[in-house]
Amino acid sequence: MSSSNMKIITVIGSGLIGRSWAMVFASGGYSVKLYDNQPGQAANAITEMKKQMTELQEVGMLRGHLSATQQLALLSSHDDLQQALRGAFFVQECVFENLEVKQNVFREVERLVGEDVILSSSTSCLVPSAVFSLVRNRSRCLVSHPVNPPYYVKLVELVPHPETLAAIMDSTYSLMTEVGQVPVRLRKEIDGFTINRVQAAIIAESWRLVQDGIISVQDIDLVMSEGLGMRYAFIGPMETMHLNAPEGLGDYMKRYGEGVQRVLRSFGPVPDFFAEDAKSVVNEMCELIPNDEQHLSARRERRDRLLMGLARLKKDN
Repeated sequence: MSSSNMKIITVIGSGLIGRSWAMVFASGGYSVKLYDNQPGQAANAITEMKKQMTELQEVGMLRGHLSATQQLALLSSHDDLQQALRGAFFVQECVFENLEVKQNVFREVERLVGEDVILSSSTSCLVPSAVFSLVRNRSRCLVSHPVNPPYYVKLVELVPHPETLAAIMDSTYSLMTEVGQVPVRLRKEIDGFTINRVQAAIIAESWRLVQDGIISVQDIDLVMSEGLGMRYAFIGPMETMHLNAPEGLGDYMKRYGEGVQRVLRSFGPVPDFFAEDAKSVVNEMCELIPNDEQHLSARRERRDRLLMGLARLKKDN
């Protein structure tokens, strides 16, 4: 796949994820058609992106080699789906997480595009075999699941439909790499993909430790942000183990494997996040960060600012 002969990407949905994807693709020099079925929403999204891109350029964190003005010139808003799809070689769907809605979107998209157009979904938890069940040609379909927000967190999971061609996975991998994302390939679909399965394991044990009175909400977050997260920002759990024993991973398991198994066997059942006693965990979190718009917006802005700084550090290393 070369940006020299296939330049147009259509992003369907102009919410937070859709806007972020549009900015990522534009940073790679692609013309991006942003579609939303709510009249005026896509245009409003581009206005918001203009503000973001200008701010990113001012602090030296705008991605790609083009200026903010040049990247904005690559963006266009559309209220008509057929017009938005015209000329596109890649379609990235970013509508809200509802299976029926996504199925209907792709059924309509397939009706309007050629057989060689790649169809990609940003779903975070719906498997491709479900999302694309109403598509006739499923060999060009896959999930490209980003981490929110994709502009700052570059990882994207590529999840194939059971019928997806290897060439489609290769082309999407090349595209994502070209625009500066860090793609990983799943060899087959699985509920939750890989990011959310690992995240679910962390959520479950963190919740159990708080609910069982072992540790506070504030301190379990510090376990990650000031402990595990420090090294996981640069190396993953497999390399961490490999480096933490004199002779690598095999040696690590000889030394610590039985202890890891013992701890795993001590884990309790999956927490009931909706039980009456779960409210105490929620309340403890809300005492630290009230769940009103003012406080949550401030913390989200802080998160994005910190992620921006981390992205700069990772780029320099």
